[in-house]
Amino acid sequence: MITVKYFANLRSIAGKEEDQFDMGSETTLKNLSHEISKTAPKICEMILGKKIMVSVNLDVASLEAIIKDGDEVALLPPFSGGS
Repeated sequence: MITVKYFANLRSIAGKEEDQFDMGSETTLKNLSHEISKTAPKICEMILGKKIMVSVNLDVASLEAIIKDGDEVALLPPFSGGS
């Protein structure tokens, strides 16, 4: 199982804090985003449009990143701030 964690406003879009996906032994972030689209199509659009930051096991990931069974994927909205 791959665990997907939603942060900040993505939690309200998804309607939950995290999700679990059985994608076999490995998949790509692009394929995982299509699974996410079944319950949260807006989040899929944001992933494919590179509007949110995606990390796999705390490392920033691209759409071609390989995600393996047992990995944790975090979806983070854009951040702003500073002075």
